[in-house]
Amino acid sequence: MKDSIQKIKRLHFDIGVLLTNSFSSALLFYLGKIPERWGYSTDGRRVLLTRGVATKKGEDSSHQLNYYLDLISGLGLKTSPPKISLPVTKEEKEKAKEMLLSLNVDLKEPLIILNPGASYGPSKRWHAENYAKLAILLQDRKKAEILITGSKGEAELFESIASFMKKKPLNLAGKTSLRQLVGLISNADLFITNDSGPMHIANALKIPVIAIFGPTNPSLTGPFQQPAAVIKKDVPCWPCSYRECPFDHRCMISIDPEEVFEACRKFL
Repeated sequence: MKDSIQKIKRLHFDIGVLLTNSFSSALLFYLGKIPERWGYSTDGRRVLLTRGVATKKGEDSSHQLNYYLDLISGLGLKTSPPKISLPVTKEEKEKAKEMLLSLNVDLKEPLIILNPGASYGPSKRWHAENYAKLAILLQDRKKAEILITGSKGEAELFESIASFMKKKPLNLAGKTSLRQLVGLISNADLFITNDSGPMHIANALKIPVIAIFGPTNPSLTGPFQQPAAVIKKDVPCWPCSYRECPFDHRCMISIDPEEVFEACRKFL
């Protein structure tokens, strides 16, 4: 934290708006001597804020996008009707297409991107074998080209998926910049993912999304707009905040690849 405090001080910010709810983030802005510190008065941090906003009744069941908009309006600032979008240039899209062609991807067939990771932890990840079974169904029944994206640190997960597959997927995990990833997703026909950051990128690009949810609540963090479908099972221990499931991971195990494939068909 010490390095972050010094960096904040050097940048001489006038105002800091806290979208996070943690005490530590407010303390960071306080110790960094940002004159104006605005945010929700949660987690006992009211004393650290110069302008605090109380949460509305029922806020804990509202999508995070609305939660942030309510903060902005609570601060007396003007907001717009909720929607998400992400610009992608023609050049970025064309460069991504050139990359795919150089890797012998047949762009006449459906391009489906799998995003099987989740930085929060394995509890949010649908199992590798299930992703592989789904990919095989898409290859066999839809002649789909399968591309896997994710971080470099998730290489073992992607290798595990590929080990179940006769026709290996194209693995670009850890091999693209963020903007290159945006370009690739913009060329996809379908994006299949766990609850993750790239899910929201695809949703902002208006690429059809199949979002597989386990321990988290799609009402709060799911795709905000169409086209999208959420696959989730009701289990007694849901929701939870575990990074690793201490039980049998039933929320994810009970999601069948055939069920997800049927959801995919609606977008293909």
